[in-house]
Amino acid sequence: MADTLSAPPTTTAAGPATRRGGSRRFAVRRVRKRLTHLLLVLLAVTFLSFVVVDLLPGDAAVVVAGDNATPEQVQQVREELQLDRPVLVRYVDWLGGVVTGDLGRSFRTGQPVVEALAQRIPVTFEITIIAQLLALLVAVPLAVYSAYRPGGLVDRTSMTIGFGAAAMPTFVFGMVLIVLFAGGVSSILPATGYTSFFEDPVENIRSIILPCLTLMIAEAAVYRQLLRSDMVSTLQEDFILMARSKGLGPARILFRHALRPSSFSLITLSGVNIGRLLGGTVIVETLFAIPGLGQLIVQAVFNRDYMILQGALLFVAVAYVVINMLIDLLYLALDPRVRRDA
Repeated sequence: MADTLSAPPTTTAAGPATRRGGSRRFAVRRVRKRLTHLLLVLLAVTFLSFVVVDLLPGDAAVVVAGDNATPEQVQQVREELQLDRPVLVRYVDWLGGVVTGDLGRSFRTGQPVVEALAQRIPVTFEITIIAQLLALLVAVPLAVYSAYRPGGLVDRTSMTIGFGAAAMPTFVFGMVLIVLFAGGVSSILPATGYTSFFEDPVENIRSIILPCLTLMIAEAAVYRQLLRSDMVSTLQEDFILMARSKGLGPARILFRHALRPSSFSLITLSGVNIGRLLGGTVIVETLFAIPGLGQLIVQAVFNRDYMILQGALLFVAVAYVVINMLIDLLYLALDPRVRRDA
């Protein structure tokens, strides 16, 4: 009977097969809706980026040809790169290549965009996922205990530190960590650079510790505050009071019955942050000289490398929408009320 206390009891005449069928139909509808959303987002993001980059001051042909190139050489480069054509025509041609899996080649190096992304995405993905996991490992226990003892020493201390961490720029944390762990006599971790896990697993871990901690600090502060607020509200619900009246221990009530219905906002925010960080780790990657996707986007903007920029933005948009679609499906597994409404 204790397992039924995690949500208000609801009676239904539908059998298990009917509920499973409803869940599957609900999941199919969610996936179909998200795929439609994905296509619209991709069209909007890629087209707007094409137009905005084209309006930036400077000429990509001049950047590629070099400062000492003659006007004739610049014009030749412009024609070779097809930059003399209208932006809408170039966008439609690029979109046709995307459908066939061809994202074009870099204006600067001639490297296929798919190959450039394949080199950079794993680096950013590794740092982002590890930072998010560390943030959750720190935030969830603090939030649960703070909700259990609101106004206590742990609650007040973590809240104060969290507000300060959320208010500070990310690069400040990075510089402090470099001074503490990579500068002077305490040089126990590398300040810059990245080593692939397949080259040297130990050096890989050492090279990503400081970037991950830099990203983790502010994220953990926000997660802790969000989950703590939701859990304080959940602990006032009738089914929690019933669980207490039956003599269940605090740990069972907190982690078994209160944490799950309080975690939906946290799951949503963490998923959104993963999508955001995949394309937004520019400061951290620049500070620690990490050859990731954020650094690639910055280089593409300065070099007017339209093809690299378009490919990177395409990946970020796809990742963002796909992650949000997975969150929707996760709701289906976590919340029985969603399955019943389906």
